[in-house]
Amino acid sequence: MVFYFKNNSVDPPVIYFMGKDKFENEELIKWGWPEDVWFHVDKLSSAHVYMRLNPGQTLDDVPQQVIDDACQLVKANSIQGHKLSEVDVVYTMWSNLKKTPGMEAGQVAFHNDNEVKKVKVEKRNEVVNKLTKTKTEENPDLRESRERRDAEEKAKKNKILRDQKEKEKAEEKRRKEEAELRSYTSLMKSENMHDNQSGYDSDEFW
Repeated sequence: MVFYFKNNSVDPPVIYFMGKDKFENEELIKWGWPEDVWFHVDKLSSAHVYMRLNPGQTLDDVPQQVIDDACQLVKANSIQGHKLSEVDVVYTMWSNLKKTPGMEAGQVAFHNDNEVKKVKVEKRNEVVNKLTKTKTEENPDLRESRERRDAEEKAKKNKILRDQKEKEKAEEKRRKEEAELRSYTSLMKSENMHDNQSGYDSDEFW
């Protein structure tokens, strides 16, 4: 089971999602997308909350309000953290998450600690209440969704390569035609043309 929340305070709305338990979290870690941003309460157990970026969008493009609201959702879904007035929340791109043998379900490390951001989060019940009203539950096939995404990305890249090759082929044809035209124009210049008066008549009589 995956829970979805919609942030309608921005346009277009942003979707946050998280697993029901640590086993769902494991599936989200395994089949996450490169466009996913992962959030978690630092040094405490909590839900793994994700936000999916739009195509071409980077983490730096995300409004701070969207980040802050995701952090509120993480804090509210931490057994220990939701009781505290303030916690630290860490977030990073899904691609920076690292699983090693022996880790428990839902447990992660990072490939690069420098790519992990940390913010201090104070309790804001009004934000959590607003997001909770948008909550829906689904049972998506996370693997199928990721594989479909990868297939679509591959198709897009292949199309770009095909278009690039066609463009290069057309450009090469254009350069060749221009070179042939320059050569023909050069031959047709008056100084390169001769008449029979100049002694170049091919019909010679002996």
